[in-house]
Amino acid sequence: MPSRVFVVDDDQSARRGVARLLRAAGHDVREFASANELLDSLDPEMSGCLVLDARMPGLSGVELLAELEARQIDLPVIVISADDEPEIRREAYAMGAVGFFRKPVDGTALLDAIAWVLQSTHPGGDRVGNSTSSG
Repeated sequence: MPSRVFVVDDDQSARRGVARLLRAAGHDVREFASANELLDSLDPEMSGCLVLDARMPGLSGVELLAELEARQIDLPVIVISADDEPEIRREAYAMGAVGFFRKPVDGTALLDAIAWVLQSTHPGGDRVGNSTSSG
């Protein structure tokens, strides 16, 4: 059974690019243009991995993490951001993100991180991610 990955990014081009990469790797991908769009279709029993843009209009990625925690939805989360400000990274990890990648995301590194979090039996353990992209 393919692994489900939820991609939330207000940037349509970035969202579709990540979704295309993940589908090519065999994942079942669901795309959302906003945090609210994801919340509107939220199923408490959902499983898989969430790839989330840190900064979006309306509810930000970090705010979405807080809302998921409040709803007791426990999904491994990888945060992506065009900004690599230490504050954003700190907030993401503080809210439970297991990875952080700077846009443009290295596709191989992202696929490796998703494979790691989906196979991990220790959610919230080691952190994955890069501070810069190699291309």
